[in-house]
Amino acid sequence: MKKYLLLLLLISANLYAFPIPKDGKASFDIIRKNKIIGSHEIIFDQIDDELFVKTKINIRVNILFFSAYRFSHLSTETWSNNEFVKFVGHTDFEDEREYFIKGEDIDNSFIAEGMDGEIRLSKSILPSNLWNQDILLEKELFDIQKGVKRKITVKKLGEEEIVINNLRLNTLKFTFDASDNPKDKGPFPEYTLWYDEKKELIKFQFINYKDKKVVTGIRNDLENN
Repeated sequence: MKKYLLLLLLISANLYAFPIPKDGKASFDIIRKNKIIGSHEIIFDQIDDELFVKTKINIRVNILFFSAYRFSHLSTETWSNNEFVKFVGHTDFEDEREYFIKGEDIDNSFIAEGMDGEIRLSKSILPSNLWNQDILLEKELFDIQKGVKRKITVKKLGEEEIVINNLRLNTLKFTFDASDNPKDKGPFPEYTLWYDEKKELIKFQFINYKDKKVVTGIRNDLENN
């Protein structure tokens, strides 16, 4: 359960294609064995030419009356004039691993600090927030949960109609995988992702490598138009 959302976490390529929900927020239930075990929320705050994307993830799995697993992530991305320019985040795993992550455009590079210490990345690097399907066009991303660079592999599986809260949605379905880091405690999970016609993430799913259980994230804020 240590990889609950090396995800998830959700954002995109160029801001001109950025799909912001009409109320400025997207909310997901995290489900395992037909039970809600956590929440994943993204809030979009536009101020003049700057966009702040705040991500909050909280997961807790109980066995009997005891907490068997906890995970939390809190971060803020800053986008200015259509470019990703700054990041501040904190990720807390259940096994006492804790990462304080930051990054910022400096001169011609994106200078970040995380699990591997300070690293220098391309100024055009994008964060691993999977919110917008355009992110799947990239070759590598900045992992916002651990502060490292990962190469990604994406496969388009085609169109699929899914039902959420009695709504029938036409979606594009993909698989998303990323390279491992020597300091990872386990393999990066392969995600299945569903995006709607506005390129918003609607659903995601992966198999936890440790217990082989399916973990699913489903939008809980969708309404009939």
